[in-house]
Amino acid sequence: MGEQPVEVSAREAEVLALLGLRLSNAQISGRLHVSVRTVEGHVSSLLRKYGVAGRSELAGLAETVGDGAPPPLGRLAGLPAARTSFIGRAGERDAVVAALRDGRLVTLLGPGGVGKTRLAMVVGEAVTSLFPFGGAFVDLAPVGAGFVAQTAAEALGVSERPQQPLEDTIAERLARGRSLLILDNCEHLLDAAADFAERIQSACPQATILATSRERLGLPGEQVVPVGPLPLASDAERLFTDRALAADPGHAADPAVVADLCARLDGLPLAIELAAARSASLGASGLLTALGDYLRLLAGGRGPAVRHRSLRGVIGWSHDLLDEEERTLWRRLAAFNGAFDLAAVSAVCAVSPAAGADVLGRLVDKSLVIHRRGPVSRWRLLATIRAYAAEQLDLSGERAEVQHRHLEWAAATAAALEDPLDGRWTEDFDTVAAELRAALASAPAGPDPVSHRLARSLSRLAYARRFLRESLDHYRCAAEHAPTASAAADAWRSAADCAQVMHDTGQAFESRLASAGAARTAGDGNAQAVALARAAELAGRFPATFRTEIPGERLAGLLREAAGAGDPADPVVAAHLACAAAWNNGPCKLAPDPALGERAVEAARATADPVLISGALDALRTAAATSGRLRDAHRLSAERLALLPLMDADDPYSAPEIDDVYGGACADAVAAGDLPAALATARRLLADDLLGDHPYLSASKVIPALVLTGDLQEALRYAVTMWDSWRRAGCPPTFGMTAAVQFTSLAYGLLGDPELSARWRARVGAVSGIPNPFQTQLAPLACFVDARIAVHTGDLADAAGHLERAFQYVPRARYEPYAHAAAVELAVMAELPEAEKHLPALEADAGENDWAGACLERVKGRLYGDRAALEASLAGWERLGARFEHARTLLLCPGGDL
Repeated sequence: MGEQPVEVSAREAEVLALLGLRLSNAQISGRLHVSVRTVEGHVSSLLRKYGVAGRSELAGLAETVGDGAPPPLGRLAGLPAARTSFIGRAGERDAVVAALRDGRLVTLLGPGGVGKTRLAMVVGEAVTSLFPFGGAFVDLAPVGAGFVAQTAAEALGVSERPQQPLEDTIAERLARGRSLLILDNCEHLLDAAADFAERIQSACPQATILATSRERLGLPGEQVVPVGPLPLASDAERLFTDRALAADPGHAADPAVVADLCARLDGLPLAIELAAARSASLGASGLLTALGDYLRLLAGGRGPAVRHRSLRGVIGWSHDLLDEEERTLWRRLAAFNGAFDLAAVSAVCAVSPAAGADVLGRLVDKSLVIHRRGPVSRWRLLATIRAYAAEQLDLSGERAEVQHRHLEWAAATAAALEDPLDGRWTEDFDTVAAELRAALASAPAGPDPVSHRLARSLSRLAYARRFLRESLDHYRCAAEHAPTASAAADAWRSAADCAQVMHDTGQAFESRLASAGAARTAGDGNAQAVALARAAELAGRFPATFRTEIPGERLAGLLREAAGAGDPADPVVAAHLACAAAWNNGPCKLAPDPALGERAVEAARATADPVLISGALDALRTAAATSGRLRDAHRLSAERLALLPLMDADDPYSAPEIDDVYGGACADAVAAGDLPAALATARRLLADDLLGDHPYLSASKVIPALVLTGDLQEALRYAVTMWDSWRRAGCPPTFGMTAAVQFTSLAYGLLGDPELSARWRARVGAVSGIPNPFQTQLAPLACFVDARIAVHTGDLADAAGHLERAFQYVPRARYEPYAHAAAVELAVMAELPEAEKHLPALEADAGENDWAGACLERVKGRLYGDRAALEASLAGWERLGARFEHARTLLLCPGGDL
């Protein structure tokens, strides 16, 4: 960006601000009342202007754009606003702040009700200068063990990416600078919280974690700050008086009575607050008498166990003072794991909204329920109080009935969030997500229509929120809860789509077979046929992504079974069978039969399903590309790109196709030498809210075009990110990265670094996946890299060998025009007599590849001293935006200028 400020339009500034809220393109489109395509254009423009690689970086920049001012120092997302004054704890607060200056993991350790959360909130407000890049306050009280990362991601506003753990995405957000993550209430999921903290700190040295817990996390380097009761004869009495005055402004009490009362409550802040809430009706003396009798039953002993009994005693005493209406509502509120609104209370607790509001207000006055004000009022129970209320719910015999109403409320709430997925739905989902997950986790095992509905809705919501692994897990759960075999088949189908989005094709294949099995049980032959055909298509279309190859005999058997199960007169069945047949009846894998491909396209068009049509077109474009018809393949990819606006990006069914369309279009544009189209398509991919932030797949699509246009340094930035991210993801087989690795080797060679060029060349085998014959299709690309580096360095020693290798026949290769052009140019430089006889082949290549056409003119200029040919070459490079090649060609001209 240099020293000059980036100039953005007013609309681009609006888009950038909404990216900072982590909205998808569709959501931004809805907010601004413009088309999704228009939003994509603005995102692409912003990526280019700011010179960043993806949406996540734009979102980070959003905080500094607008009025030009930097973001507020140390803003912690989700930090609760204090409702009351903070009393005491000066020593503990200073100790925590000092520990956070140098330590990376600090734990506030103490019993329930001692005030750990409130101290963490105060510390979070006090350390803004230590953590200029902010962070988040993450409330884990309502969270299950499997959702620690999701809850942190919701607080930070980040999402998951295919084949990248959510923890890595969170670490990237925190890695922008020194950040603080407060993990509150870790004790009920200690192992999960400790694992999460360890992963974040291993991946992100800039992150500091402040935890609150009743037990230490047990990680190396953990600093523990004990939080005990408030000291008597000072802070404990101050707290009681402050809260009593809040309940009754006319409160006046004998200090000795207050001191006695606080001593009986062992200085526990929560117990003191509960007692103070009753002082308005009983007075301090009456409170001491009534509560003293209650606590006397718990007397005996000293230390933490007694303090716990004291707290339990005051909660029990508060419960006994409630009227029956208050007791009933209070125990039923224990069904909620976290915060709830009035509508939820009405549905789950079986009370009218008016009665619920009235009783809630009384419970708030008694400090048994906390009220959180906002656009929508919400309430919650503290963990210690909820535990006691839950016991009362069990004793009442209402647990099963209330829990079922909670499940029904959760299913209805999730369904309402699904329609429509626009506007502020992400905020609404994040608010209730933990509650919805908890409802599903506590649902009885086995088939159940309500649990099934909730799991299905959560699946789609999690997917739209880009929590991909969670979405997959919910789809599996939906299959387990499915009330019918047909519903199970549908759930397994969506699970397969979701796994495919995550590039876990092995799991997607097995899920499709599970869908077929459930459809068979349901007696739905058409659904069975479609599932089997899609399994066969998946293995035939994406064989390099499987860790274990699926034998051709098995795929042929699946196709026969599919044909026998479904009705061939059904358009959808016919289209899926035709597409699977095209991908599995060519001369070898990744060489679809063109005639069958034409039939597949015709059958798919009859369904009007853009995903089906695109998949069938892919068979045709692949057949064209592997037979040397590169411009036809490029044209078919453009046709597939035109189908993208018709696909629902929030539906896993569409997402794998969207991914493949972008990848294929980028590759075909490069293969045809259409560099402007290749860059434009890659920029669109980078702007996509699901694919654009993928740490290595998106980068792999833009690298070839950047190298060919001469943006070598930018290409290398993407390459380093791509490689590091791929390794962090566990090095999955990713054949689509092979070309990017080769082009990175070329970039280093053109920059005069043979050592790094060789290192990247050696990495090709690591990313290619299982050994397969179609890997040889990229052999001409390796020849091109070698020959083009030799042209650049003037290394003519093996010019004849390069020429021979470049013109060796490789079936289904698509980079031959590049290899031919570079090898012939090298041969001309070496004055090999056989160089000229290859010019007709270059003429044919120029008909399929624009880069080869521009290079052909340069070859003619070298061979014949033809100034007009050099001028034509320069014009060709300029049309392609190939600045590096343009500059090298200019050096061949007399005087270095034309």
